[in-house]
Amino acid sequence: MFEALMDQDVIIMAANVRVTPGVAEGIFRAAKDLDSAVMFEIAKSECDVGGGYTGMCPEDYAEQIKAAAEKVGFDCWALHADHITLKKGDEKDVADAKRLIDAQVEAGFTSFAIDASYLFDVEAEDLRAALAGNIAVTTELAKYIESRMEGTSFGLEAEVGEIGKKNEQGHVLTSPEEAVTYVKALNENGVYPQVLAIANGSTHGNIYDEHGKMVEQVSIDIPQTKAIAKALRDNGLHVRIAQHGITGTPRELISTMFPRGDIIKGNVGTFWQNIVLDTFKVYQPELYKEIYDWTLENYGPKNPGKPDSVVFGKNVKYALKEFYDRIHGLDPETTSTIEAIAYAEARVFIKAFGSAGSASKVRAALEKKQ
Repeated sequence: MFEALMDQDVIIMAANVRVTPGVAEGIFRAAKDLDSAVMFEIAKSECDVGGGYTGMCPEDYAEQIKAAAEKVGFDCWALHADHITLKKGDEKDVADAKRLIDAQVEAGFTSFAIDASYLFDVEAEDLRAALAGNIAVTTELAKYIESRMEGTSFGLEAEVGEIGKKNEQGHVLTSPEEAVTYVKALNENGVYPQVLAIANGSTHGNIYDEHGKMVEQVSIDIPQTKAIAKALRDNGLHVRIAQHGITGTPRELISTMFPRGDIIKGNVGTFWQNIVLDTFKVYQPELYKEIYDWTLENYGPKNPGKPDSVVFGKNVKYALKEFYDRIHGLDPETTSTIEAIAYAEARVFIKAFGSAGSASKVRAALEKKQ
């Protein structure tokens, strides 16, 4: 997908469907009707060996996505392992990441995002030294993935600049120099990511104002994003940008402002969780209340002074494991309603991303390669 759509006027939607019933089918139906390539992703924190906060391990997630694809009858999709995160970069951290990669490869994931952005050394004398930890860990894991894939092509995303990190002046942004230095170093080590995640003002999940009201995400710095993409191209680096944190971004902004061809992958995650919970309010009010109460009871004390809406919106994801059986055993009416909403919303995203018709381009590229 990345190679076929590189420099096309297309952004591939990478849907993080941490609540799968109905949502995956709806997205697949929209992708099939609009002939759009699509990715389904899940992060280490959500779906780890032994289960993350969703209650799923990689095999569980893969099986549910595969079942939805077969039900709909759609072929142009891939499983992406998002945020294989390392916060220390020590021997245990790397070993844990390798165990997760093993499970993901066995489950059928064919694209991987290594996130060692936390390893930036703020006290280093120069930029290359500051990035050394990230470069070393990303190189080791990328080569490990290559060995596990046994000659099969795979997608690779690397991350420079911790997404969502802020300082006193606001968001900490990746600079063009930082992106170029990082990718060049990886290439020198024989690692060639097709996609680069950058810090460009986005934030994962829902965003709230000081009164606890959910607000739109309009903090993504488009000029900075374009500048980074230009610097990568000017230096002959074959890599494009992954836009994280799209939940809350107005679709008209995506459609008119996002630089397609610079951004090749757009992550949409918490958005899908939100539509499930909104549906529960009407179709499963008792379950919704139990989830709401459980979240406030367990996370309210950890967030003193914050409005209940913020505590719930930021932490309800941790209830998914607690209520896993009930969420994955919904009645057909609730599931079909969720599917219908997901279908409509996915159509809007596909339109905004300009990815209608992209599946045919991917198929053509695969046929040519074979």
